[in-house]
Amino acid sequence: MANSNGIAKNRRFEDEDSGFGMRHLQMLLIFCGLTVGFAMRVNLSVAVVAMTNATTVNPDFPEYPLSEKTKSWVLSSFFWGYVMTQVPAGALARRFGGKVTLLTGVSICSLMNLLTPLCARLGGWSLLCGLRFIEGLCQGVFYPSCHTIIAHWLPPRERGSMTTYAYTGSQFGTILMLVTSGLLASSAGGWPSIFYASGGCGIIWVFVYYILGASTPKDSKNITAEEVQLIEMELAKERTVNAELPSYRQATPWLSFLTSGPFLALTAVHCVSAWGYWTLLTQIPSYMNNVLGKDIKSNALLSALPYVANFLLSFPFVWLAKCMEKRESISLAFSRKFFNTIGQYIPMCLLVALGYVTKEQDTLAVILLTFTVGINTACHLGFQVNHIDLSPNFAGTLMGISNALASIMSLSAPLLVGVIVTDKHDAEQWRIVFFVAAGFYLVGNGLFVLFGRADVQPWNDPPAKRDHKSIPQMESQKSDHCDK
Repeated sequence: MANSNGIAKNRRFEDEDSGFGMRHLQMLLIFCGLTVGFAMRVNLSVAVVAMTNATTVNPDFPEYPLSEKTKSWVLSSFFWGYVMTQVPAGALARRFGGKVTLLTGVSICSLMNLLTPLCARLGGWSLLCGLRFIEGLCQGVFYPSCHTIIAHWLPPRERGSMTTYAYTGSQFGTILMLVTSGLLASSAGGWPSIFYASGGCGIIWVFVYYILGASTPKDSKNITAEEVQLIEMELAKERTVNAELPSYRQATPWLSFLTSGPFLALTAVHCVSAWGYWTLLTQIPSYMNNVLGKDIKSNALLSALPYVANFLLSFPFVWLAKCMEKRESISLAFSRKFFNTIGQYIPMCLLVALGYVTKEQDTLAVILLTFTVGINTACHLGFQVNHIDLSPNFAGTLMGISNALASIMSLSAPLLVGVIVTDKHDAEQWRIVFFVAAGFYLVGNGLFVLFGRADVQPWNDPPAKRDHKSIPQMESQKSDHCDK
């Protein structure tokens, strides 16, 4: 009788679907964490203008002139560190919990931001390169940690929409930094205040998340028993009948990852998405300035416009996803492929159109660019969450692998542009750049549509590691066996 009452309560809780539970709070905390994380990621890109030209922006602060080559080394040093920790981060998040790895990453990164003005004064650009490299190492744990947390907290039916809300923090943090950097640089605090503000916000988030955050529902002190049971019941539906959630002692099936068609298709679409996204955001300012004669770098509003569109368009896409969820005839796999197709094939067409825009149509070019980047947010409901669909137990590790390769693609995109565009004023050479990005979108999403899946793969529950040592069971495992 007690069991039936519990099920009835859970059904009421699920049907209401309007209350603010602890799982919603965890996603809000991840949103805020990614906001401060991306603010710290892009702050040097916007602060470097004031740092290299302080006499015109704010003469009360030191100036560090540097060549374009040196500037590129400083800005890229972050991403070399970022790539290195992607794969280890997934394993660490499984071993110690996503909360621990995420807290560690944000804490160190925030401290490095607070020390940036001092390091620039003491060691110049060489020390700044080392500092940014460390920041990249720390931020490399962000997405694998977040994916690991989301896999434990969100029921499958909420995964797409809630993950989209959480991950829009990256766009929101970028928008905030682009809009406020000019005001901070010209204020009494000067360009150092850009780093103090973002680093300080990071420290505040660390304290809040330490108190309220949790790796799993069972680790949360404030969650209700009803919500824990709801989450566990929903997660149990996507496991095989005899499967149990393994502990961190379970062997990681690396070979299965690398031979899995659905995961390889997911990795391919992740890589091409990174190529297209970063080609646009790193090279379009140069294209707009040299071909169309429109300097969007000097205009904070125009610089932030693509990110604003990316952030705002996530809401109608989530609404559409929820409408589709109510129709039981629409499978999760179809939903993932549908939104990913919107997020890549529409930008593909817009990229082709962008290649034929003339100098007199500069306003049209800005509109096309804005929607190309903005509509890409539909991918949050597509491939971005598919790692968790394939393997809730190894979601962080899968994200680490695909994101590491995608980051390499991000770094490679500007290099290819440099090979293709020998004359930065030649519109036909830039057209080739857009066609290459569009071609990547075509192939990547095509592979995802053909070979992508949204069901839990058999290698999600591999055999446990053999260990001759006695390993004490975790409390959750003990309670599970007691229930049985």
